[in-house]
Amino acid sequence: MPVHEQNRTPVPALEVTNLVKIYPKRNRQSVRAVDQLSFRVEQGRIFGLLGPNGAGKTTTIKVLTTLLAPTSGTARVLGFDVSRDPLSVRKQICVVVQENAVELHLSVRNNFQVFGRFHGLSSRAIQERTDRVSELFDLRGYMNERGMDLSGGIKRRVQVAKTFLVETPVVFLDEATTGMDTFNKRTTIQAIKEESRKGRTIVLTTHLLDEAEALCDVVAILNHGSLVAFGSVDSVKAAGLRLLNLSLVFETMSDAILGLLRSHNPTSLEVNGTSVSVAVRDETTALDILAAVRRQGHLLHFEITAASLEDVFIQLLDKKTGTS
Repeated sequence: MPVHEQNRTPVPALEVTNLVKIYPKRNRQSVRAVDQLSFRVEQGRIFGLLGPNGAGKTTTIKVLTTLLAPTSGTARVLGFDVSRDPLSVRKQICVVVQENAVELHLSVRNNFQVFGRFHGLSSRAIQERTDRVSELFDLRGYMNERGMDLSGGIKRRVQVAKTFLVETPVVFLDEATTGMDTFNKRTTIQAIKEESRKGRTIVLTTHLLDEAEALCDVVAILNHGSLVAFGSVDSVKAAGLRLLNLSLVFETMSDAILGLLRSHNPTSLEVNGTSVSVAVRDETTALDILAAVRRQGHLLHFEITAASLEDVFIQLLDKKTGTS
C-alpha cells in the first residue's frame, strides 16, 4: 500500500483536482467534456463513477488511465501524476473496457496463461492465480472451453477474472456485468467485493444504479462534465430532497384514484395494472396519500420505503438541469 514517506499515511487511490478536458472541434465550438472536476477516493474502496451518456465518465476514466492528457488540472493514481509519470500509473492499474477482450480460439485456461505471461508472471504464479480466480468467479467448469463457445455473459466474466489475475492495487471496470444474466452478475459482484476486502481499489462505471448501490462504498455523479454529488451512497441519497417510495396495490384502478395521487404532486408516478409506484418528497405527503387512498377503498396492499440511489440520481440531474 503506497504511503507518504514523511508521515507514513496512505496516499489516496485517486486524487483529481480542477480537472478540465476540452475537445477542440474544427469550425465548431469546442466540447468541454470535463469541467473543473475534483474528488478524492481512499485506497480499498469500491468507487462508482455515475452519470448519463455524455456526462464525462469515459473521458475521466481515460485521463485516469493515461489514455488522454488533461487540458488543465491534475489527476493522480496512488500519488503518481497521470501526465508527469504515466508509466508509474500504468504499473498500478488494470482496466476492463466494455468491449470483450477474450481470445476466442483459446480455452479459458489458456486465456489466463497468455494474459499472465503478458504481464510477466511466472508459470507457478499463473497456476496459483488461475486456480484462485477460477474459483472466485465460478469458472472451474469452463476452463477447457474455447472463448468462441462461451455465452456472452461467461465471456464477460472471463474478461473480468483475467483482470484480477494481475494483482494491481487499482482496477478500472467499465460496465463489468454487461451481458450477464442474474446468476452471472451475482457471482461477479461477490467476486468484486472479495477483491475489495483484500485492499484493492475498484473503480466502477455502470448504468445500473441498483448495482452501484449494492456494490459501491463511494460514488460520484457527473452531469455535463461537472460533479453533481460525491460521497457515500447514503450521503449522496441524502443530498437530494428526501424521497420516499409508496408501493400501492388496488383491487381496481380508477381515474379518481389516479387523480387523487396526482393532486399530491408526486415526484414520479408509475402505473402497472392495479399497482402504482409513487415517489414523494416527505413523510407527511406519503401519509396523506395513504390516508386518502384508504378512504377511497379498494386498497389491498401498501409499502413505504426509502428512495433508491436511482431515484435520487434522477432527481439530482433534474435539479442540475432545472427540469423540476
